[in-house]
Amino acid sequence: MTKGERFKGCIIGGAIGDAWGSGFENQFEEEDDTFYLFGNPNVKLPKWGITDDTQLTLATIESIIENQKINPEKIASKFVKYYEQRKLKGIGSSTLKSLKELSFGGHWGQVGRRGEYAAGNVAAMRIAPIAFKEEVTNSEIRDICIITHNNDEAYIGARSVIIAIREILNGNWNGETNLIELIIDQIPDTRVRDRLIKIKDIKNLKEIGKIGNDGYVVNSVPLAIAAANKVREIGIEEMYLQLIEIGGDTDTNSSIAGQIAGALIGENEIPKKLIKKLKELHEYNWIKTTIHNLIEKENWE
Repeated sequence: MTKGERFKGCIIGGAIGDAWGSGFENQFEEEDDTFYLFGNPNVKLPKWGITDDTQLTLATIESIIENQKINPEKIASKFVKYYEQRKLKGIGSSTLKSLKELSFGGHWGQVGRRGEYAAGNVAAMRIAPIAFKEEVTNSEIRDICIITHNNDEAYIGARSVIIAIREILNGNWNGETNLIELIIDQIPDTRVRDRLIKIKDIKNLKEIGKIGNDGYVVNSVPLAIAAANKVREIGIEEMYLQLIEIGGDTDTNSSIAGQIAGALIGENEIPKKLIKKLKELHEYNWIKTTIHNLIEKENWE
């Protein structure tokens, strides 16, 4: 499989996870004995919808297309452009803080939230395109993360996603061995690493989800990696379904897992009915064009 095919699978897989999971974010299952005085309410099936998970990923790709090097200032400018155009959906508080301050002229290296509340999964959810640029250093990866989240755990979560995708690109992971173990050996002692160690031998994805499934990077990224780790066993559609059933930050968890799994299997192995659902969204042309433009620029065909 070519690098371009893997890149296409990565971004399409992430977009499907985002769009499908967005309608279920932070929903809670009702108890079986729930009583409704006037009968059960009509249940509307959640609609697919692209959120900032995909939008910030596409903005990152556009910055790569337009600039010779990975430049956090240029990436931040892309984020601000879409924020000011009111194009971003589902922005969390830390990202919103950064975008507001950037819009008022703040420096990209100073606006990202710090401290415990900065350990969110936004840096990890938008970092996947960087994995395809082999010359990017860990220092540059950190710079890209701190635009919104100036936190070591957020950075290690993002780096874990990059490692996962690069293990695929380098031919070290084919879906048959334990991806989690490959990542553990390449990241420092952090809570993200501790969680990966804790879950590496747990076979049931729902049991991992019970440990944590929200937007805290220590919960989100290990869960997403564990889900992608099972894609050859259960298939990508079932992977999404299980993440949605687990609940919590379903769009980002499904997006990150979809990026990793999509990079492994490529667009051609993603069920056609899921591709069709994605094509129905008005953002699809943006997604398709952005993917095509980077593949063409990098000559990844």
